[in-house]
Amino acid sequence: MQVVEHKKEFRESLLTWYQAEKRDLPWRRTSNPYYIWVSEVMLQQTRVDTVIPYYERFIEQYPTMEKLAEAEEDELLKMWEGLGYYSRARNLQTGVREVVETYGGAVPTNRKEISKLKGVGPYTAGAVLSIAFGVPEHAVDGNVMRVLSRILLIEDDITIPKTKRIFEQVVMDLIDQDDPSSFNQGLMELGATICTPKPKCLLCPVQEYCAAFHEGRQVEFPVRTKKKKGKVFPVASFVIKNEKGEWLLRQRPEKGLLANLWEFPMVELSPKKSASELLMEQYRIKVQSPEELIRFKHIFTHLTWEVQSYYGQLATEKLSLDEFQFFSTAEVERLPKPVPVVKVWEEIKKRHL
Repeated sequence: MQVVEHKKEFRESLLTWYQAEKRDLPWRRTSNPYYIWVSEVMLQQTRVDTVIPYYERFIEQYPTMEKLAEAEEDELLKMWEGLGYYSRARNLQTGVREVVETYGGAVPTNRKEISKLKGVGPYTAGAVLSIAFGVPEHAVDGNVMRVLSRILLIEDDITIPKTKRIFEQVVMDLIDQDDPSSFNQGLMELGATICTPKPKCLLCPVQEYCAAFHEGRQVEFPVRTKKKKGKVFPVASFVIKNEKGEWLLRQRPEKGLLANLWEFPMVELSPKKSASELLMEQYRIKVQSPEELIRFKHIFTHLTWEVQSYYGQLATEKLSLDEFQFFSTAEVERLPKPVPVVKVWEEIKKRHL
């Protein structure tokens, strides 16, 4: 029995389950399009449990679009610290400024106009339109593709961009015209809690409509090609303190990876030289008896850092501060830092503060 033949029953089963079982999440207690927009941006590639405290702090700090539009970038990035993918925060602020300046502070209520906003792709547009405004528009994310690929045995590779259009068309064919918000959120919730990579089929409210379940092929879907492994860069990060007890950091470039965030001196490692030798060669910085801190991997979308971190006192007599600046401990706390730098700084605080 396939859902295309029983759309009404499928919708009713999904909506009944969603209303009874949905998680109580802060962004589900509002229809404010700005708040929903913020939550959807934060939830991209980030777990719900991680997002909740960030969302609550963010809305408290920037309760209106005007407040976010006026915020300094350093302050915004500090609020975002730890969530990663910092371009999301910058794009969100740019998009909000466009709404304030072009639309008088009113988020557009149609896909054509809302999609023109910086950082608003097809999924975010559909989520805001359906959840905030009740517009029957598709909002297809990874959870939705996993659910529908199993229900309808869609064997197209979901890693190919054009495949997403197939799922968007399916959602538009199935969506509940009276309650598109609950329908879209119901599909997302089902994928997040029941129809997971290891599905809990016995708990599924739409099991009887699922072709993959009836054929015993659930784990074969969704179809995806294996990701190519990103390049691995071994790097060393040095936490360096001067005689005044200040710490040495620099701001990364305005464009590129981790743009405008602050970091400790870092070098890409080479098998031919020690980390300290590379630090001296690249920055003319010498450290007294560097103490190793922690080692860890940090995975970005297309590359991985294998981080070694060290702590030591500055031994360089004359340091050119063209790139680097010294900061007090309190100032370092306030600087917006990427996750790997935060991890190293937390280790320093445990050992030396």
